[in-house]
Amino acid sequence: MHPRRTSDDPARTREFEAYVAGAGGRLLHTATLLTAEARNDNPRARHLVTLALAHTYACWDRLHGEDPYDHTRQDLAARYARGAWHRHGGLLRSRSRPTGPLAALAPQERLVLVIRLYEGVDGDRTAALLGLPVERVRTIFNRAMATVLSPARRPAPAVSGVKAVPS
Repeated sequence: MHPRRTSDDPARTREFEAYVAGAGGRLLHTATLLTAEARNDNPRARHLVTLALAHTYACWDRLHGEDPYDHTRQDLAARYARGAWHRHGGLLRSRSRPTGPLAALAPQERLVLVIRLYEGVDGDRTAALLGLPVERVRTIFNRAMATVLSPARRPAPAVSGVKAVPS
């Protein structure tokens, strides 16, 4: 039987610190996109990343060749979805008003769009990650893309002092 590593194992700590140094920025950007917070004011995103990294560190010795980034991304997505789900009695909505570039999207749409486009995960793996049918992920993705690509229509500004031309 192998001796169990303790949290004061310097090699384990250095290995994890190197992982965080390499992946931390991207994970924070992913979480910021998910929470739709401003890039420089993202406390919810930072909290999500901290929890996901803490979970990854707790599982570090059991990853056995798995990609730690995939593990952390999966935990981050699950925490985001679970948090949004439980706060609102089964509705996947966020608590605060989003302000980021994906603010017009519902949280579930942001989750699918960020995983598919920013993280580059294909539709089948996204569906498995979220526990949804592939068709549902495809529908959510298409709806999110339509929202992002076609900005909301605003009424034309009123022009004062101009008379209508008779036809």
